Amino acid sequence: MTPDVLLVIFAGLLGLLVGSFSNVLIWRLPRGENIAFPPSHCPNCDHRLGVADLVPVFSWLSLGGKCRYCKSPIKARYPVVELLTGIGYAAIAALFPPLTVGWGALGLMVLFTLLLVGSAIDLDTYTIPDELTLPGVALGVLFGFLNGQAGVEGLPDLAGAVQGALLGAGVVVAINQFGSWVLRRFRERSFPEFPIGYQQISLGLLAGAWLGPWWGAGVGLLSALVNVAARRVIRIPELLTLGGLLVSVMLGSAGYGPGMILMVQGALAAAGAVSLACGVYWWLHWRRHREDDGAADDTQVDASAMGFGDVKLAAVIGAFLGWERLLLALVVAVFAGAIFGVAQLALRSENRVKFGPFLALGAVVALLWGGALIGGYREMLGL
Repeated sequence: MTPDVLLVIFAGLLGLLVGSFSNVLIWRLPRGENIAFPPSHCPNCDHRLGVADLVPVFSWLSLGGKCRYCKSPIKARYPVVELLTGIGYAAIAALFPPLTVGWGALGLMVLFTLLLVGSAIDLDTYTIPDELTLPGVALGVLFGFLNGQAGVEGLPDLAGAVQGALLGAGVVVAINQFGSWVLRRFRERSFPEFPIGYQQISLGLLAGAWLGPWWGAGVGLLSALVNVAARRVIRIPELLTLGGLLVSVMLGSAGYGPGMILMVQGALAAAGAVSLACGVYWWLHWRRHREDDGAADDTQVDASAMGFGDVKLAAVIGAFLGWERLLLALVVAVFAGAIFGVAQLALRSENRVKFGPFLALGAVVALLWGGALIGGYREMLGL
């Protein structure tokens, strides 16, 4: 048996164990519970689970899907998550041999866990916890640095991870911005966020088109500082920012400014940077008010008010996989979501599924087969 085969087996066993911990995250993160204490226990009778109760998959099968102590049913999701993680880790080890890829293989396994946990939580609560996505972006950038140090091919280095994260967040938030503007029939937002929110993201889009990603992000963040200094929201009309971006892209296509492609890249990356800054600010703001028990008196505390968990998830995917596989993930997600939506209409089902699980599915496709698909596309175009 070769070392690579042994590592695939080991990765599968590791995946089963990580899958067991993933079930802890899926249960506790949405409830704001500590993921380490108290030790694992039955959610129905609160009895602490023993070692024999925690063997991945086999404990659930041996107990007939019921708690050993109170006989209450245990969801089939528990062994499913464990099996999926084991299979996913083994597949990653087979396609990205750790002896060749090094830290990159571990990074992809971390990404797989983030996607699976985030999707399960999104299916349950229609939210993706910031505790999962924002540290996930940082981990993606860290693994990008390690990939660059080891000279790993096929995975992003530090610069590629940062670019992928910014473009991932930027593409999704731009779709959200323009979609919301159209649905509001081009009327302004009634309640802009203080001190930083969608207005600053729109400003980042416009400024990034002309000034590039970092200066564009700086303009958006400067606007937030102006709000802080004024102690109120200084309104920036979307007709100026979003409308101005559309005019800017048309001018770029006509040969003015940096050019259309660079303008679009700069706009998306700047908006992505501002949106991630928004995510970090509101996450910390919400946590502080939750601990102070003062959230009831603050209309700007609800972390879900920002409404872009998918934006941060796309940033995670871009950081780990790079911008090319990110775009492939988005294409797969849109097609999968459309097919599911048509099936729901045909079956007259009222169960709604948010975009997060489809985005995660697209990321898994891009992770496992992205290299071959992108290579085939380039060959078809003669690139």
